[in-house]
Amino acid sequence: MTPSLYLPALLFFYSIKAEAWTRAARISRYNARPISTGALQAARSNGFPKKRGPQQSKASPKSDDKPIYSMPALYDLAFGYRSYEDEVTFLLQTHERCTGQTPANILEMAAGPARHALTALQLHDAVQSATCVDLSPEMAAYAKAIADEELPENRKNMFTYIVDDMRYFQLEDASQTFDTAWILLGSLQHLTKNEDVIACLTLVNRHLETGGTLIVELPHPRETFSMVECTRNGWEVPLEDENGEESGELRIVWGDEDDEFNSITQVRNFTVAMELTGVAETDKLQNVREV
Repeated sequence: MTPSLYLPALLFFYSIKAEAWTRAARISRYNARPISTGALQAARSNGFPKKRGPQQSKASPKSDDKPIYSMPALYDLAFGYRSYEDEVTFLLQTHERCTGQTPANILEMAAGPARHALTALQLHDAVQSATCVDLSPEMAAYAKAIADEELPENRKNMFTYIVDDMRYFQLEDASQTFDTAWILLGSLQHLTKNEDVIACLTLVNRHLETGGTLIVELPHPRETFSMVECTRNGWEVPLEDENGEESGELRIVWGDEDDEFNSITQVRNFTVAMELTGVAETDKLQNVREV
């Protein structure tokens, strides 16, 4: 079984990401995306931050700080600018261009809130199953709550979420295979050793159908090759309440001046931080406000 890594598609996906990233940084437009009640409840029950200070991915001296990936509702809001519908259509069409077939079974690695997998199940009848893998139990609970509220009854059993390491994950059926596998939002960068990348890709290959596709989204090359000079980047997400009134802001830091870059290993310790302001603990995080 040999998966196809479709490089023209990847380069096109690079350009999509770069364009969307620029839109987000300039706050020129966001897609209004409701945060479902069940999903928000799941997020809060799994460690939603008690204080609304910066929440960093690096170790923090504050005992109440939690890693970014244990706060799925904020993470979901931070990436609300992405057009999952367009991206999923692109992913499915890319597979079809490579194989001549529409994929029926999808594997999404390091899936987070599973927005791509869930969108595929919601909008594309040809997709018959979507299996997600992520190391974060909070992300899994959040994604399952979204699936329970947003997927039609006849498609809920098509969604599976496994809490496991993307290098060593085990499916309930060890012989299960998929038409296409996705590693999106730069998630492969969490694997900083060659042997870890090989372990992940080997395992994905094992679970791909013959002629299946693996599509990987990574940063634009110019982001990678400019890492020596670490600069502070970020954007703001304006929020609105149920009545459409402005109700706060989510600020995201994506890289900082103090980040360390090892020129020998080519690994950068990357700061990701989020700060939610103007929203009380009891308030609903409803929408990303369109601006």
